[in-house]
Amino acid sequence: MKTSLVTVTGAALLLSASACGGKKADTGDGADGGGKKALKIGLAFDIGGRGDQSFNDSAAAGLDKAKKDLSVQTEEISAKPDEPDSDKESRLRLLANKGYNPIIGVGFAYTTSIVKVAKDFPNTKFLVVDADQCKVDGTNVSGACFAEEQGSFLVGAAAALKSKSGTIGFIGGVNVPLIHKFQAGYEAGAKAAKPGIKILPAKYLTQPPNFNGFKDTSLGNEAAKGQLDAGADVIYHAAGGAGIGVIKTVGAAGKWAIGVDSDQYNQPAVAGVKQHILTSMVKHVDVSVFDFVESVADGSFKAGTQTYDLSNDGVGYSTSGGNVDDVKAKLDELKAKIVSGEIKVPTKA
Repeated sequence: MKTSLVTVTGAALLLSASACGGKKADTGDGADGGGKKALKIGLAFDIGGRGDQSFNDSAAAGLDKAKKDLSVQTEEISAKPDEPDSDKESRLRLLANKGYNPIIGVGFAYTTSIVKVAKDFPNTKFLVVDADQCKVDGTNVSGACFAEEQGSFLVGAAAALKSKSGTIGFIGGVNVPLIHKFQAGYEAGAKAAKPGIKILPAKYLTQPPNFNGFKDTSLGNEAAKGQLDAGADVIYHAAGGAGIGVIKTVGAAGKWAIGVDSDQYNQPAVAGVKQHILTSMVKHVDVSVFDFVESVADGSFKAGTQTYDLSNDGVGYSTSGGNVDDVKAKLDELKAKIVSGEIKVPTKA
């Protein structure tokens, strides 16, 4: 990967004292009893939390790498379905008041809350993963953005090239602009690879403010059944934890499923049908989390947003199982054209 993952030596970072050890919140000095710099990371997951085997687990992988390589202390808290922004604010304030610095919010829904809370904790550094509309505000706020449409373009091309029925489908978790990027890229890639491909109307599991479409596997199951009945033999999901239902249903039917965010071929929850996972659109949330923590640790933190795309391997596609080996040359050709600017991938369907 081109993104730097240089390990910071443990000499500069020691395990922090307990959160109840009498430190004042948001001092910003990060000093422990011995006067050495300490780092305590607070991470607030999106709906589904650690164990969703998709988006949140990718963030968790970045946090785990920070714990291993940087010897830091961490605390994790998860969002609840349909919660108001005030709940997210309370969760972030709890972490900040306990002395956690930096603090990470996983998911675009944290954007408003982090920008608001960050103003009250100017010495604490914050990261929004999937910053809404790729915008953040504040000298102590960073945002990680991803070109999901670019990675989705490549798996869309794979879907069209591998389809035998000539019909493919897309299932989104929640009908929000972020997921529209996945749909737009997927459909554009499929048409670029095979202009005559039939793409079923996209199916969204829920409408905001109902975000169960990122968690409820039964919703994914039912949506997949509908698209299979309509003739699709390749289905791409961008539905977080609910996508496990999509993969299991598609796999049970002996058709191709395409995973998202993590390399879902390697996820335990779908082990029984992994041979039917064509590929996954990999979104390196883990890299963005680690990059941010490392920047705070070594003093190189910069406010504002950073985009992870095909040019820096922030997004891509998985090859586990070897199911796209026969079309990989074509996919890599398309990737090169996107990176060079020859192909402009749409963000709206």
